[in-house]
Amino acid sequence: MTSPDELTEIIRQWMDVFATRSMHDWSHYVKMTGLSMPQFGILMHLHYREHCGVSHISERMEISAAAASQLVDRLVQSGLVERIEDPNDRRAKQLTLSKKGQALIETGITERSRWVGELVTSMTPEEYEVVAAALSTLTHAARRLEQSKVTG
Repeated sequence: MTSPDELTEIIRQWMDVFATRSMHDWSHYVKMTGLSMPQFGILMHLHYREHCGVSHISERMEISAAAASQLVDRLVQSGLVERIEDPNDRRAKQLTLSKKGQALIETGITERSRWVGELVTSMTPEEYEVVAAALSTLTHAARRLEQSKVTG
């Protein structure tokens, strides 16, 4: 029987492999786009959040409002981000991904996860079942933990 400490170590090892590969693939893709990692981080944030203001970007990245504004300006000039009117405050502007920005992020996500497909094809059907059940259990446990932090 696997102990909690052994399971923690097994999960940590998987996280190390996954994070190393994922970051390598992200880094390679970002270099190909010509963007900096902070710029790409803004695009990813907008991809998952849909829209936000420059002040939110500043807080999220822990940089000054001026630095965030400069990063955003470059993304707007590149056609990757658009400024839209805030529906709650017509004087304020919100940031959102342009179609070009969305396409760039979607391609990056595909590139980053390409190796997962390679990994799966190297496995047997029996391993599929074991991994699917284990990752499903792990995902549910992680969501419960996150939910308890939000509500607790």
